Amino acid sequence: MSPVLAGVLQLLALLAALALAYVPLGSYMARVYSCDRHWRVERWIYRGIGADPDAGMRWPAYLRGVLAFSAAGVLFLYLLQRIQGVLPLSLGFRSVGPAQAFDTAASFVTNTNWQSYAGEQTMGHVVQTAGLAVQNFVSAAVGIAVAVALVRGFARSRTGELGNFWADLVRGTVRILVPLAAVAAVVLVACGAIQNFSGIHEVGQFMGGSQQWNGGAVASQEAIKELGTNGGGYFNANSAHPFENPTPFTNLFEIFLILVVPFALTRTFGLMVGSVRQGHAVLAAMATIWLGFTALMMWTEFAHHEGALHLAGGALEGKETRFGVGASSIFAVATTLTSTGAVDSFHSSFTGLGGGVTLLGMMLGEIAPGGTGSGLYGMLIMAVIAVFIAGLMVGRTPEYLGRKIGSRQIKLAACYILVTPALVLVLTALSTALPTPPHSALNPGPHGFSEILYAYTSAANNNGSAFAGLNANTDWFNTTTGIAMLLGRFLPMVFVLALAGSLAGQRPVPAGAGTLRTEKPLFAGLLVGAVLIVTGLTYFPALALGPLAEGLA
Repeated sequence: MSPVLAGVLQLLALLAALALAYVPLGSYMARVYSCDRHWRVERWIYRGIGADPDAGMRWPAYLRGVLAFSAAGVLFLYLLQRIQGVLPLSLGFRSVGPAQAFDTAASFVTNTNWQSYAGEQTMGHVVQTAGLAVQNFVSAAVGIAVAVALVRGFARSRTGELGNFWADLVRGTVRILVPLAAVAAVVLVACGAIQNFSGIHEVGQFMGGSQQWNGGAVASQEAIKELGTNGGGYFNANSAHPFENPTPFTNLFEIFLILVVPFALTRTFGLMVGSVRQGHAVLAAMATIWLGFTALMMWTEFAHHEGALHLAGGALEGKETRFGVGASSIFAVATTLTSTGAVDSFHSSFTGLGGGVTLLGMMLGEIAPGGTGSGLYGMLIMAVIAVFIAGLMVGRTPEYLGRKIGSRQIKLAACYILVTPALVLVLTALSTALPTPPHSALNPGPHGFSEILYAYTSAANNNGSAFAGLNANTDWFNTTTGIAMLLGRFLPMVFVLALAGSLAGQRPVPAGAGTLRTEKPLFAGLLVGAVLIVTGLTYFPALALGPLAEGLA
């Protein structure tokens, strides 16, 4: 079988699996966030944290809950790393330094999972499981909660209440993420991923000599890192490591885990606003971008006129040969068009244009289908922008889902889409202009620039993957990427929740003869165009200096 055909067949199998899961999972999540009853274990949690799950929250109160919970998570994870040297099961690893501990704490709490360290050489079992793995669950649940709050903003009228953050957080964790991750972990263990609390072992090598390996609760962390679009690997090689990703089947299964919740949330959205077809329109826009990027990536990595690459059947450098170029291309697009950041191959070794595809996927805001929750609320922000553009074209006050999009709403949406480009471009400019440690950028020219641009794009968009040629374990990069992750996560949430509150306070506007039908294919096409033009062109000059210059050279 040719490598191209193998890649296409894997893509078709993935599409079939996602289609089968779409309706039941999307419907289940809609029931979870619309239910008034609390499970017994949930009541115990509410009692333990002193929260009233039935109290309605306006958007400032909802935001305070998000920020307070996240701040506590950053502090706890930072302290856990700083005392690692005295914890049990530390495997002899010393405590993590202040700058790296801050960067890692900010990374996992913001659902970024940027890692400037090698996991198997830095983190003991307690930090991995009680710290990093726990944040994989709750950071994903926070993202879904904010998305659900925005959906309620469209669904409710003449009230400023968006639900209860603590109830949404606990339900997302207990009823959705924990059960799905448990099933996924069992599948991974059955297929060869490890799950233990083993110490460090000396392992012989085929060519002589030996190296040290440690075990860990890998399968359970692998399951939630993909399902929650987190991405942090137990090992430095991430999902290219056979302990995390043993077989071609587990590779495809992990891609499925990355995509299934973000895609299914579009059905949750449709059910909660009372129109499944509205969810289908958002799904169509997401799927169009994702499939287009996947096809483009496979073309850049397979189609070569150079003799060696043609004979090899594609650009094999940096690819995991167990999976092939096609599977590696699908994984790369899935992980950068969501906020996952896991890798089964090394993006720095992709072709110049292939690396540009991964960069552009993050620059679009990771909304096709995006992270757990963040992808949905990012696409809904772009839907607000799209109906505003359509309203300008026909001279009508724009409306979306029965809500008027006035100056306040469009200002909030504009602030949302400007935050991450400002962080990425300013920090990239500073890092290239200021004297940084000489060993940070290991490659000169356009590729070296792409490495720095990729790092801040990944951090500000809460992705977490990296071009491996950049040494980011310096005080400068640990501090600035940590700041980019925190601002890139929580500033957009401020604008999302403020928008949700303004929408929930409106009276619904009945549809008229001039109302744009936002459940039609025409709107889905307009939404795709708005995503590509409004956000994509923002980064074009930077892309021209990096991956485009390298790819066209």
